[in-house]
Amino acid sequence: MYTLLRRILFTLPPEMAHRVALTGLDVAAGSGLLKALVPPPANLPVRVMGLDFPNPVGLAAGLDKNADHLQGLGALGFGFIEVGTVTPQPQPGNPAPRMFRLPEHNAIINRMGFNNEGLDHLVAQVAKRRYSGVLGINVGKNKVTPAEEAEQDYRKGIAAVYDYADYITVNVSSPNTPGLRDLQFGDSLKQLLEAIKKEQQAQQQATGRYVPLAVKIAPDMDDDEIRFVASALREAGIDGVVATNTTVSREAVKGHRHEAEPGGLSGDPVREPSLRVIRGLSDALGGEVPIIGVGGIRDGVSAAEKIRAGASLVQVYTGFIYRGPALVKESVEAIRALKAGQ
Repeated sequence: MYTLLRRILFTLPPEMAHRVALTGLDVAAGSGLLKALVPPPANLPVRVMGLDFPNPVGLAAGLDKNADHLQGLGALGFGFIEVGTVTPQPQPGNPAPRMFRLPEHNAIINRMGFNNEGLDHLVAQVAKRRYSGVLGINVGKNKVTPAEEAEQDYRKGIAAVYDYADYITVNVSSPNTPGLRDLQFGDSLKQLLEAIKKEQQAQQQATGRYVPLAVKIAPDMDDDEIRFVASALREAGIDGVVATNTTVSREAVKGHRHEAEPGGLSGDPVREPSLRVIRGLSDALGGEVPIIGVGGIRDGVSAAEKIRAGASLVQVYTGFIYRGPALVKESVEAIRALKAGQ
């Protein structure tokens, strides 16, 4: 059924298809139709970052930037959902067109640019949600905020969503906000991690509740950079790492008509780069900081290989767009089989 639906949706421009699909999902969930059409995967409980997940397969940030569609998405069997990226102030993002399908590669290029309705809107949405599963909220900085003031935006984001999130992800790896990826390296990373940890501690003291912090990183790192990031995360006491975001490399899609489009490439082409980063992090961290593996998951095999590489949880995005809800159940079953065989 989803194959037919995708064929129809893919006749529309990508952003329009995105809106139509999510609106239809909400309607189907509200009517009870979704529950009949999408049987949930069997439970495969896992405890990560001090949180209990019903299964290890989640939805990555980016699909529901404003937390407007939690009811529909929450009915699809995900073990957790991550919303955002949200910035302190609303921003329109980059000019359209800014999203391109590469079906020959099961891939997407996007340069959305953190388009979102801002913290106030997202907080209002999650405050009234009926979704009761594990919720991650992904925070970023506004485009107009200078890099040297980025930590202020991240602290604002953490403070605003702290009461509503089960965990918070700090996004320093989108290629679509100028200068953002520079925050992943050197003193910039250490200073940022120190700042967000201080905000977490301040919020914990104020609320009496500990909300784990994860950091989302890029796949375009060499081995030394991976080791540096791992060391910085461990020293700062960060609770998790999301590996990885989209890639700026076009090596895997050379010759495609969209090859020259700026932005982040997701889907199959990021599968191996993501695995390389996960393996490097796993070796360097030695299990001290859990890894959420994301990038290029389009079937059970590619979900299980992220776990085998060292991830404790996985997230899907582009593969979900190409495969639909069946990907969630298939991924859970593949991870179950992997764990049973270990």
